[in-house]
Amino acid sequence: MSRYNLPLPQHSLRQKTLSSSNIVSIPMMTASSPDSIQQKSTSSVAVPLMCFDISHMSTTVQFLLLTSATFFFYLIYGYMQELIFRLDGFRPFGMYLTLIQFGCYVIFGVLENQFKEDKTRKIPLKTYSFLAFLTVSTMGLSNTSVGYLNYATQVIFKCCKLIPVLIGGILIQGKRFNIIDVSACVCMSLGLILFTLADSTVSPEFNLYGIILISLAVCADGVIGNVQEKTIKQHGASNCEVVLYSYAIGFLYILIFLIPSGQLLPAFKFCQKHPIETYGYAVIFSITGYIGVNIVLTLVKIFGALTAVTVTTCRKAITIILSFLFFTKPFTFQYIWSGLIVLLGIYLNLYSKNQVAWNQYFSRLLHRIAEKSTSKYVGSESIV
Repeated sequence: MSRYNLPLPQHSLRQKTLSSSNIVSIPMMTASSPDSIQQKSTSSVAVPLMCFDISHMSTTVQFLLLTSATFFFYLIYGYMQELIFRLDGFRPFGMYLTLIQFGCYVIFGVLENQFKEDKTRKIPLKTYSFLAFLTVSTMGLSNTSVGYLNYATQVIFKCCKLIPVLIGGILIQGKRFNIIDVSACVCMSLGLILFTLADSTVSPEFNLYGIILISLAVCADGVIGNVQEKTIKQHGASNCEVVLYSYAIGFLYILIFLIPSGQLLPAFKFCQKHPIETYGYAVIFSITGYIGVNIVLTLVKIFGALTAVTVTTCRKAITIILSFLFFTKPFTFQYIWSGLIVLLGIYLNLYSKNQVAWNQYFSRLLHRIAEKSTSKYVGSESIV
């Protein structure tokens, strides 16, 4: 990946204002020319990476830095998430963990907003109310599902959120995708089914309720990215604004749910008994998640939703490996080859976005191999 310039969606170059979102969409079958990449790299659009602006760097360097940072912070995020649910008795309190997470995100957002010159809200509260609902759905259901599933199964499901992202792009934004994108979805769906079947036979933690929770979370993921992209490009909102208002309203949603459901007090009492393993780990979990969200928002802003989701999907593959290394759990080789089918789907998705660049590279590679073979044959013939 590091050898190639990642082609940019052509339509993004025609936008007067580019803004960021958690998951923004792009037409996957469009490959950009080198001219379009150069145009993007010389753009005056800010490319924030934590406290730094990397817009002066080339497109390839931007992509590599953003991808590396995404891997680093989200690997810690995933490790802390599974570690929290390893605490005996915490399983029913997934939504309470999400409440803590959202509360931390709001605090971080408020602090970050103090350093902004323009503090004006650009997206209507009505839109943020809908985005908050989707955010609560995807993160709350995802966190809760960890208490009912093998963590590897939860992650492999999230790897396949490319499927609802594609479907959401078609239904929400009227996009069209080619046969390679459709094939990628088929591979991911097949791999997901086989992985789930394997998990159901070997894992004592397999639970149909958990499958339903993570499936709903993935569907919400597919919708939120496309809604965010469309909204943010329309209003030109910043990362900080999107995170602050989405999670602040989402915090209220979760609180309103927990109080009448009777889950708030038991969760609070349980966490009081284990403050380090709950609140302490949750803060680390939230810090890495908040930084990761902002980096992904930047990825979305520059490269589009499907590219951002592809990066986070590859990160999840590494998370699965680390999960098996650090936490004892049942294993079967069906995990490997069903996971490889999912990776094939990811590869097809990447190829769909990079057809021109990849075809040119492989064409040059084959040409060089042919030239070497010919020169070697001619040399041996002259010796004879």
